[in-house]
Amino acid sequence: MANLDVAKPQLFNGASSKVSGFVMECKLYIRNRLAGATVEEQVQWMLLHIQGGSANIWKENILEDLEEGIVEYESVGKFLMILKKEFGGGDEETVKVAELKKLEQEEKTIEEFVQEFKRAARGSGYKEHPLIKEFKKGMNKVIRRKLMEAEDSPGSIEQ
Repeated sequence: MANLDVAKPQLFNGASSKVSGFVMECKLYIRNRLAGATVEEQVQWMLLHIQGGSANIWKENILEDLEEGIVEYESVGKFLMILKKEFGGGDEETVKVAELKKLEQEEKTIEEFVQEFKRAARGSGYKEHPLIKEFKKGMNKVIRRKLMEAEDSPGSIEQ
């Protein structure tokens, strides 16, 4: 694979709402820019992007454990799984459901909202009617009203 120009992840401060995005950004960067590096080098690179908030103390503990040889990660995936478990706020499905329920369109375009919603819905366990219900609840009120007044009300998010 060609060396793609991939942005580095934003700094992660331990916010549970940001952990999934941080993990995805790290995976993309590592896959495209650090594929030849050892697992230890990749983990250390990710630790450089963990700064601030409660994440600082966690990072210090991980670094001490690495230096003392207490812990060694078999793969980057194992490290990321531990990171998600530590900062995700519970199991992934519960976190995704909570994210879905608080997601609102606000000033975003409908296209931006749809993409955010799809990301949050992935792994939530919601399908069909409950998923559509959450989508409508988060939509801009004006758009939601127009959809409800439409002659042919859409039956899916894509519609």
